[in-house]
Amino acid sequence: MRGLVGRIKKLRRTRVREVVKERLREFKEFRKKKNKEWFSELCFCILTANSRAKTAISVQKELTASGFYKYCLKDIRKAIKNNKHRFYNKKAEYIVKARKHIHIKEEIVKLVREKEVQEAREWLVKNIKGIGYKEASHFLRNTGHFEIAILDRHILNVMYENKVIREIPSTLSKKKYVELEKNFLQLASKLGMSPAELDLYMWYIKTGEVLK
Repeated sequence: MRGLVGRIKKLRRTRVREVVKERLREFKEFRKKKNKEWFSELCFCILTANSRAKTAISVQKELTASGFYKYCLKDIRKAIKNNKHRFYNKKAEYIVKARKHIHIKEEIVKLVREKEVQEAREWLVKNIKGIGYKEASHFLRNTGHFEIAILDRHILNVMYENKVIREIPSTLSKKKYVELEKNFLQLASKLGMSPAELDLYMWYIKTGEVLK
């Protein structure tokens, strides 16, 4: 773990720090956007499950926020397939089903205000088909909530390679996710940064990029 801490501290003294700061600023600003944009981001996170973030970004750019809640199932499926997403049938179905939560911003803002961000994550997992703990955490981070961890394969690999965790589980139950998340949050605290900031640095370490 010591090597990882040192590497992240070193990155904070490079140009990467400014890229990370800008991305975090974008996430904070996203809170001001309307339901349509929040729903688009939810669809993006549905698309990231078992796929590359870049593929999901490409689909999001093609469909746009309006397309996610206006296009028919066939057209959404076609756009997802055109961008070489393997699970275009299921993803299109999940997106159309998610439309009953088109006012997603209002629902999440209320949950976070009255309870806490973890409760909002639980609600997403229970109510949005195709959303697990990783995707729910991703959505919340992208909409300006920095208190939780996005435990995707890149982050888990970095954690394992640097002895932050002892193994990478084959599946992530709620219990296992929360258990591993504690390790991530402890590391963020040790570095004096939010989990969202740590995520971006660790993603950069693994991929050489700072994506959303």
